Amino acid sequence: MYSDKSLSRDIENVKQIPIVSTMLEVVCRTTGMGFAAIARVTQDKWIACSVRDEILFGLEPGGELPIETTICNEIRDSRKAVIIDDVGTDLTYANHHTPQIYGFKSYISVPIFLRNGEFFGTLCAIDPKPADLNNAKTIGMFKLFTDLISFHLHSIDVLEKSNAAVLDMNRQLTESMDENRQYQHISSHNLQEPLRKIRMFSSMLIDAAEIKDTEKAKNLALKINASAQKFSMMIKDLSDFSELNDTSFESIDLSSIINDVCSQLNPEMEAKSAVVSVSEIPLIQAVPFQMEQLFYHLIHNGIKFSKKDDTPVINIQAKMLSREEVVKIIPTAKGIEFVEISMEDNGIGIEKSQLENIFDMFSQLPYDKTPKGRGIGLSYCRKIIRNHNGIITSQSEPGKGTRFHIVLPVSRN
Repeated sequence: MYSDKSLSRDIENVKQIPIVSTMLEVVCRTTGMGFAAIARVTQDKWIACSVRDEILFGLEPGGELPIETTICNEIRDSRKAVIIDDVGTDLTYANHHTPQIYGFKSYISVPIFLRNGEFFGTLCAIDPKPADLNNAKTIGMFKLFTDLISFHLHSIDVLEKSNAAVLDMNRQLTESMDENRQYQHISSHNLQEPLRKIRMFSSMLIDAAEIKDTEKAKNLALKINASAQKFSMMIKDLSDFSELNDTSFESIDLSSIINDVCSQLNPEMEAKSAVVSVSEIPLIQAVPFQMEQLFYHLIHNGIKFSKKDDTPVINIQAKMLSREEVVKIIPTAKGIEFVEISMEDNGIGIEKSQLENIFDMFSQLPYDKTPKGRGIGLSYCRKIIRNHNGIITSQSEPGKGTRFHIVLPVSRN
């Protein structure tokens, strides 16, 4: 079964072949026939990819004929060319329904096979007058042209795959460099802070022990323990982050996952009377646990960073993206469908200067009144989205809430 999108790509690929118009002109000039076309033929469709019409047949590129009215319908199954010099004298086709429907006397149609042997369609020509077609010169020309079409289609496919592979490698390299940047920053700054405190408090503990100040020694020991716990937690967070690579993809219902997350966050939601509304979201191929983590962190943040006197309201909506929209956002997309999920809250918002940093590990908003956390939630979210070959972006203004845009592929291929 072929989708309309795949057929549209096939038609566009034929249009990209630079010699097609010349090829059809040569067919008409050499055979004396007035109509020539390259057709994409499937089990249920006959679609003109390129046309030369000198007899006002009335078919344009992209136009369709009912598949059951065409001889190409039979050629698809037999995988053999059909050549008719004069319908009136042809024993096989004199009473055939196709020439009766379309009024032609001469006909030639040669199958086009892709390099993998798959039937693509036909190179065909018709005319209301008889023509001398069943000869080695004409048949050889048609077979040469169908081989050229197949070669060009293969070249276009290879080029598209190569470009997509390069773009995908660039994306992976960019993401890898970004994670390496974060790891370097964490090792140089974030991890040094608890270690510095441990060293400082340890030195002070030694001094307190020497003067037998038991109470001060106890307080310092508690501070050392707290710093050690923080350091241990950061190492665990880093380990969990680096191991966030599960590839157990399956078809999942995101609406159901969001409902489960809301149940987990029920105490926090009830405490603030939070409201979470979810529109219809299509089924997607994803890792269930990672999707649960994704929406847990996003919804938890929406509740946590709400305004003091306002009821937290979180709206989650989804829409399918067109091919053009997908390519603008994700140039490496390979023709599969993508869904955009937007999540908007009415919370305290984020300064523009901070938006670039919120997805970094251990990133903290620099506001005195901002609830403090470990700064790992959104970094997990971005890595989860990257694991699914998607993207996540954010928009926000202080006092006006935050909106997250998530773009994910619906399927894996």
